[in-house]
Amino acid sequence: MKRKVLISACLLGEFCRYDGATKTNNTVLEKFKDDEIIPFCPEAPVLGTPRQRISVIFKDKTYKLITDETNEDVTSAIEEQVDILLSGHPDLDMIVLKSKSPSCGLGTTPILNEDRKVLMYDDGIAALRLKEKYPNIKIVDEN
Repeated sequence: MKRKVLISACLLGEFCRYDGATKTNNTVLEKFKDDEIIPFCPEAPVLGTPRQRISVIFKDKTYKLITDETNEDVTSAIEEQVDILLSGHPDLDMIVLKSKSPSCGLGTTPILNEDRKVLMYDDGIAALRLKEKYPNIKIVDEN
């Protein structure tokens, strides 16, 4: 029986990164070639491709996903994309996310202060939401 695996779309070769590029990961493609793959990019539907960079800022005792050029808070919009995905795929078996991404990183996302200096590394905004909504599913990054 095929597993149902959610994978960051950029790892699958989709040109959905902020710079319009991809981060195709052949190891991921090979490992999950026999599974049902659901591509996922929470940023592209909200911000388009290409788009300005976004960063996770620790502000008011919480994480905010802020655009680098215009300082727009897109946290809720990214979380909403996760919720839309979840409503269509409540039966996932596994999730594979892009490391270091402000949305999808798992313990590798730079968390910045308001002066844009790195405070620590933690999960990205979408990764946090996925962990909250899927507490019993294995969630890993491409490494």
